[in-house]
Amino acid sequence: MVNKVKINQIKSNPNNPRLIKDDKFYKLVKSLEENPDFCNVRPVVCNTDMIVLGGNMRLKAAKELGWKEIPCEIVDWSEEKQRAFTIKDNVGYGEWDWDMLANEWDAEQLNEWGLDVPKFTEPVDYSNKNEEIDIDALDTEMIIKLKYTEDEYQLVREQLSKIAATPEQAVWKLLGNE
Repeated sequence: MVNKVKINQIKSNPNNPRLIKDDKFYKLVKSLEENPDFCNVRPVVCNTDMIVLGGNMRLKAAKELGWKEIPCEIVDWSEEKQRAFTIKDNVGYGEWDWDMLANEWDAEQLNEWGLDVPKFTEPVDYSNKNEEIDIDALDTEMIIKLKYTEDEYQLVREQLSKIAATPEQAVWKLLGNE
């Protein structure tokens, strides 16, 4: 059950493994200042000792804003369940559809809301980066060598990392192998 609780009764979790950097913190403060009712639908979650299990950053932002109380749900869970919740509450299970965000949302607004929007660039034509291979001179193993500028290389690695853990695995997947 969600109650309004005096902020000075709530203790930050000393074992909270989540951090928030200055820029993101001030975006959170601004968000709560503009939309305090968001805390009603996403309250701070505390155990019966009033230690935060979920919402440490919201609590910190509310203190920054000078709030005297904050919506809070108090749970009576086992130590194991509390530890699991502390992590699971902050895990991002899904992935962003960057194409949809780029085409249907305002990037500046998304950034203001706290989403780290990557800088999208125009597609690069890499066709002139590859050298032709003499098919008759193929060995049993071949090395594909591509030339990139440092910026192009970082972009390629970033894109391949979205497909697999290593560039080699990503290329293997792109070739239809799992």
